[in-house]
Order: sequence, then C-alpha cells, then structure tokens
Amino acid sequence: MSEVKKNKLRKRIFDIIQIGNKYDFPSRFFDYLIVTVIILNILTVFLSTFDQLERFSSFFTVIELSTMSVFCIEYILRIWTADYLYPKLGKFTARMRFLISFDGIVDLLTILPFFFLDGFIVFRMLRVVRIFHLFRVNAHYDSFYVITTVLTEKKNQIISSVFIIIVLMLASSLGIYSVEHEAQPETFRNAFSGIWWSVSTLLTVGYGDIYPITVIGKLMAIFIAFLGVGVVAIPTGIISAGFVEQYTKNQHSDTKFCDIKEVGEILVDRESCFMGMNLYDIREKYNIVILVVLRGELTIVPTENVKVKINDILIVKSEKIVKSKK
Repeated sequence: MSEVKKNKLRKRIFDIIQIGNKYDFPSRFFDYLIVTVIILNILTVFLSTFDQLERFSSFFTVIELSTMSVFCIEYILRIWTADYLYPKLGKFTARMRFLISFDGIVDLLTILPFFFLDGFIVFRMLRVVRIFHLFRVNAHYDSFYVITTVLTEKKNQIISSVFIIIVLMLASSLGIYSVEHEAQPETFRNAFSGIWWSVSTLLTVGYGDIYPITVIGKLMAIFIAFLGVGVVAIPTGIISAGFVEQYTKNQHSDTKFCDIKEVGEILVDRESCFMGMNLYDIREKYNIVILVVLRGELTIVPTENVKVKINDILIVKSEKIVKSKK
C-alpha cells in the first residue's frame, strides 16, 4: 500500500473513531457501537459480583473478552491516528500526547485489569476505572456536551467558589474544635474530627454522629448551617447561569443572515463549517464580513490569520444567505 493511500486510510479511520459526525453513517454507527460496548462491559462487571448469577460466569467471561477486544482495537487505532488529533505535533509526539491525555489514561486503565485480573489487588481495583469510560458518551450527545462546555467556561468561577468553601470549612473546623474539645475530648480529638463535622454541616444537615453540646458550639453550628446554604448556592448559581447562557447561544447557532444592513452572530459549534477555518477563507468562500470574534471573555480583532475555534461567536455582516451548518 502506497504512503498516500495509507494516509487516506488513517484519516478516514480517524474521522470515524474520533469525530461524531451525524451525517457520516460509519462514524455514527461507531459512536453507537462504542456506547453499547461500554455499557455492556460495565453491566457485566456489576452482574458478575452477584453470587446468585455464578452459573453465568462463563457467559460473562465471553462478553468481557469480546468487549475488551473492542476496547483494545479502539485504543490501538486512536494511538495510530493521534497525529490527526494533534496536527501541530509530530507523529511520535502526538501519540505520546494522547497516551498521557485523560482519554488515553482511562483507555489504558480500562484494559490493564483484564490482563492482570488475577495479579496484584491494585489491578483488580482498577476495574472501577471502567466506569469513567462512560465519559466517552459525552462525545456523542449534545446534552452531555453542553454540560462539559459550561463547566469548562465557568471553571474559574467554580474554582473560586470551591476555594471559598474550603476556607470556610477549615475555619469552622478549627472553631468547633476549639470550643468542643474540652467538653468532648473523645469526639473532637483533633482538627480532622472538626473537618468531618464542618463538611457534613456546611454541605448537608449533618449526620448526627458528631455534634456540639456546649452553648457556644450550638450557636456556631446554627451559624455555619445557615452559611452552608449560601455556600452551596454559589456554585449552583454559577452553573445554572452558564446553562442559560449556553442554551441562548445554541438558539442562534443556525441563524441565517440575508440583509447586509443587519448585523448578526453565529455560534461555531462542533458541526459548523467554519470550524478550523481562518477568517480570510471564510470571507472568500462565503462572502461575509466578520466584524469581531468573541472567544469566551476575549474580544478578538479579526485578522486574516485568526482561526475559528469551537464556541467562538462571530459577529458578521452578510451579503447573502449563509448557513453555519455543514
């Protein structure tokens, strides 16, 4: 096989296994196949833990062997086509980049327990990692994709809110330890006991296993419980606002612009024909004028070499109807 045909084959395989294009039947079929195999594999692992189903152990073994074969083939193909996933890197560097990526590590840890199941206990424990393989579903359904998009876009605000929760947790744990240690030396032995109490009080209504008995401790518990309601509401509000913002953007992702006097916006999603194109090519091919590019919190002045990325919002003028979808 010539090098050109080999590269075309690798590119076609990459398109099938990596890109969930709903207009490409082989790609769509592979998406559904992988999701089915993942769910079937995890279901087999759960059912094999029941003593009542021990008589089906041979059947479970066959299913696990079949699903693991699919995982191994997929893993090898993803390594083989990694240079298309990271086109700016060389073949070797791209493959190493995939191996240390989240998907690469999860794929590897999914396969390892099958070959070392009877070995060290650490490999038997790695069977739990197979559950994380379900995150692959995220690549095939827009509803899951919206969730990860919101979490990615709001990660700084979420991290800040988690930091506030940690600070309040440490402060309340040290405070409750100071006022309750003498009254309950066995219950509040150290600050770690206070951390367990502060987490259960801040994030829930408490479990009743550790509670204050002094007047000051009870007053502190009341204050921290009220404070916990507000603390939990901070990340919840951030994520809720992110969902509203994302769905508002998606409503305009199919917008068409017919009048040059009107300025409109186009959301570049995974299926947009603008994805990966530079502004010069977009202008020449679609005869539109891009006034500005909004990328998260950044406002980018349009130049010919600027490449369009996913979730970019293009503020445009158009002289004819432009479809943002392929």
